[in-house]
Amino acid sequence: MNKFLITVIGPTAIGKTALAVSLAKHFNTEVVSSDSRQFYREMSIGTAVPGSDEQQNIPHHFVQHISVVTPYSVGNFETEALQKIKELHNAHETVILVGGSGLYTEAVLQGLDTFPKVLPGIREKLNRVFEEKGIAALQDQLKELDPDYYQIIDLQNPHRLIRALEVCLSSGKPYSSFLGQLKTVRPFKSIIVGLKADREILYQRINARVDEMMEKGLLEEVRQLLPHKDLNALQTVGYKELFAYLENKCSLESAVDEIKKNTRRFAKRQLTWYRKSSDVHWFDYQTSHNEIIGAIEKQVDLLK
Repeated sequence: MNKFLITVIGPTAIGKTALAVSLAKHFNTEVVSSDSRQFYREMSIGTAVPGSDEQQNIPHHFVQHISVVTPYSVGNFETEALQKIKELHNAHETVILVGGSGLYTEAVLQGLDTFPKVLPGIREKLNRVFEEKGIAALQDQLKELDPDYYQIIDLQNPHRLIRALEVCLSSGKPYSSFLGQLKTVRPFKSIIVGLKADREILYQRINARVDEMMEKGLLEEVRQLLPHKDLNALQTVGYKELFAYLENKCSLESAVDEIKKNTRRFAKRQLTWYRKSSDVHWFDYQTSHNEIIGAIEKQVDLLK
């Protein structure tokens, strides 16, 4: 089983794409993206989809391959990504996986967790709570029932909050207690590398990226998506804040400030998620790619 999957993880705006491209060039291979925000072809600027210059002629799979109106789950991605990795391994010893979506990356590496059946009526009840009392009521309930998952979930995504709560209420157990129970054996050997930075530096990079997105035309991109604002794909940072501005609920300045604040919170949740993994080889974001490649080569030799 001398097939390898090298996975690049880390918080948003840390430099994962550039490293993935360097690795793909070195190993003469292709990149599979596990960034669920970048799946949608209508969402480019706000999800920091790598442009052709950033991709540097390296094939990237699962980047803008579906529409926001197409239902697409982590289960769909797991199936399709594993098939694509299998195809790529027919031509390459090594494949690169990169992305900031911990759940989607974990689905590829370990498989999806299994959850108990949801009792009838619970989802409808939670939907009514959301409609009548707002997202804060869901957040408070999850904080009480599952404080651990509360630390890593996207608290601004009502769909994910409701999913976690319906499992808690149906089983009488925290949603997080069902995570990581199943370890699926994959037909490849896995090496995970992570990029990190001091919090102050990371936050500066995030703020600068948001400003750059606005300069590139994020507001117009969001304006085009306003008719679809209730779709699950658009319950994400960078879009919902500007939807609020376009609906005259806040000023543009405050909307941009909210994007920066919520992106920083998103990065914090990403790091919390990654901390539960003990097999990540961490590097400072300024570490030369050649040094990281050298460390990976040593791991490959050990695993062969």
